[in-house]
Amino acid sequence: MIRPALVALLLALPAVQVSAQDFSAGSEAKSWNLYAEKPARFEAKVVDVLCELTGDCPADCGGGARQLGLVRAADGVLVFPTKNNEPAFSGAVVELLPFCGAEVEVDGLLIEDPDIGATNVYQVQLIRKPGETDWVKANRWTKVWAETHPDAAGPGPWFRRDPRVNAKIAETGYFGLGLEKDREILKELYP
Repeated sequence: MIRPALVALLLALPAVQVSAQDFSAGSEAKSWNLYAEKPARFEAKVVDVLCELTGDCPADCGGGARQLGLVRAADGVLVFPTKNNEPAFSGAVVELLPFCGAEVEVDGLLIEDPDIGATNVYQVQLIRKPGETDWVKANRWTKVWAETHPDAAGPGPWFRRDPRVNAKIAETGYFGLGLEKDREILKELYP
């Protein structure tokens, strides 16, 4: 008689082998000292995540309004590129949108850790089409933001000048608790 625990273990082995794949070969990714990061270079197709999961597929991967993903060629796994190669954690949609629907090779950092619930979280640093020799650095987000918000030019970090951020602060305060609560907190912090 085969025990249920043994059956579960045998069924889990293929999944363990897939998740244990090493994509670090040839990677030129620079460490960000993120918890559980590992260099990962692989080929994938750039997809609209909602389209991939639900079948709701607007043209041009949503034109930048939707999260983009990478369906890894080696195993068909959907990888979530949540960061580009800039210090801000502003996502990677701007970087991947020009490659919507295309096969690409990416190089970056992959975070896999079941203890923190991280599965296939990716920080893309370099992108190119298969067969090309030159990489495109994934560092366009701030430039695209500046082009999109020319009236927000000025000194200091972009988020201090972003109209969306400033509108939210004006509505809910710096702490998101309302303007009255902001005044109370600031009075306590800076008497």
